[in-house]
Amino acid sequence: MSLKFESYETVAEASAAVEDGDESVQYHGGGSLLVRRVNEGDLSISTMVRSTDPSLKAIEIADNQVILGASVTMAEVMRHPELGFLNYVVRSIGGPAVRNMATVGGNLFAPTPYGDFTVGLLALDAKLVVDGDEVSVEEFLAEREGKYAGKIVKSISFDVPSAGRFRFLKATRVRPRGTSIVSIAAVLEHADGTISAARIGFGCMSDRPIRAKAVEAALLGQALDEEGIAPALAVALEGTDPVTDSIASAWYRSKVLPIHLRRLLLDNE
Repeated sequence: MSLKFESYETVAEASAAVEDGDESVQYHGGGSLLVRRVNEGDLSISTMVRSTDPSLKAIEIADNQVILGASVTMAEVMRHPELGFLNYVVRSIGGPAVRNMATVGGNLFAPTPYGDFTVGLLALDAKLVVDGDEVSVEEFLAEREGKYAGKIVKSISFDVPSAGRFRFLKATRVRPRGTSIVSIAAVLEHADGTISAARIGFGCMSDRPIRAKAVEAALLGQALDEEGIAPALAVALEGTDPVTDSIASAWYRSKVLPIHLRRLLLDNE
């Protein structure tokens, strides 16, 4: 079976090519997911579509807001001097070859146990431009195989967090860049010693990255110490449905999640 590769100058043209309901036509972002499927013998794919729209590769930072084109690679994020707070996230994703291919937009579609960058986007309350509409990353993930199936993400935006407010932790069997057992990202506001706002994302605790809303609520008004975080640890598993795969069982993930959440909240590596 032959495989076609089609290139379009604009996102709109590429979108038209993949939105006719034919699942054999797939959008090619960086290729780390799609090309792997092809190389492993997935014959359901007949055509790969890409766009050369320059906006897909743009990185814009102004007025404390970051806008990433969806085709920006992990390596490009890592090299950018104003995106240092994301360094630990992108460095945890594969090796140099993977980071040179994998895109921030493609990571939104990565199945568990992948998708670590998206866990960070949940904590950052990122917004996506999909088909000309702005949607939250949380809404997109919930409808990834529903209303947004076959749609092309054009850009991702989020505010730059205050210094020291963004945290990320990834537990693996192979350090430093193994596949996730669990990953956790958080943005915590605690100017007066107590937490006034919290956004936390979990990876590998469902079939896609999810918000830890029970943990967020339990942290409000608490101090970032052992006593203050205890209520949050007690509800860490609420709303989760961890997966079992070759990396870890659902049982194991449920046991280690509170341990790693404690490490992240107390900033203990």
